Amino acid sequence: MIRYLINRLVQGLFVLVVLFVLTFFLLKAMPGGPFDSAEKAIPEHVRERMEAYYGLDQPLPIQLTKRAGNLLKGDLGVSLRLEGREVDEIISQAFPVSLQLGLVAMAIALCIGIPLGVIAAWKKNTLLDYSAMAIAMIGICLPSFVIGPILADRFGKEWKILPAMGWANLNPSFWILPAITLGLVSAAYLSRLTRAGMLDTLNQDFVRTARAKGVSQKNILVRHCLRGGLSPAVAYIGPAFAGIISGSLVIESVFALPGLGTHFIKAIQSRDEPVLIGIVLLFGILIILANFATDLLAYWLNPRLRG
Repeated sequence: MIRYLINRLVQGLFVLVVLFVLTFFLLKAMPGGPFDSAEKAIPEHVRERMEAYYGLDQPLPIQLTKRAGNLLKGDLGVSLRLEGREVDEIISQAFPVSLQLGLVAMAIALCIGIPLGVIAAWKKNTLLDYSAMAIAMIGICLPSFVIGPILADRFGKEWKILPAMGWANLNPSFWILPAITLGLVSAAYLSRLTRAGMLDTLNQDFVRTARAKGVSQKNILVRHCLRGGLSPAVAYIGPAFAGIISGSLVIESVFALPGLGTHFIKAIQSRDEPVLIGIVLLFGILIILANFATDLLAYWLNPRLRG
């Protein structure tokens, strides 16, 4: 177990290094520069002084080395778009919104997807099974950036049931529409994976033995099949959380949420490299931690992984 944890830690650190290097060079390959503005032209000599001040006139290897050294010290740098604001300050103010939205969306996905998959497997080849999988297929086919505007228009603008824009930490009504938008797609995948895992477990010999002994269907599902049947769904939770977090960048713009999505999109438009690198690395760390937690849960659920 200790060896497994060390291997996962080394892999995570390697992924972060690769992610940082790729992000750095991709940003450098983008057209334009951080001080190019369509609204107001900056004189050439002023641009050169600004680039020299931020070290952007130095060769790329030197810039990469300096930025990596600052990151190792915990210094994310200063935003080029928001003068005087530290990147860690921007992230600390906006990240709680994105994290809260992601956790609520993940909870919605789990509460919808897993029960739906279990019921579909229990009622295999019935109308309930077909209906549940049809709903799941619709959820898979409709991306979140399509579902979001529809929900905002109907429930927010037309019917005025829920707020269509804005955010309030202590008011759950502001969470519902964006969280449902992010959670529905993951719920659809979870339901199909749960159904497949439960059906595979229900066909095992120990289940047939339990039925022959007169064990009730409810006990078979809960006590004998649920733990093994959830293994495929559990393996998906890590990537699902990653998809929810990355998808929140677009959804936050749709619902005008004060999360990292707004800063991320504006940073792309303005080539704000410190902010972009900081947000990308933060999400990379979250994804690695989510996959690590998923692996530990799968390790606990499936005894065969311990061999």
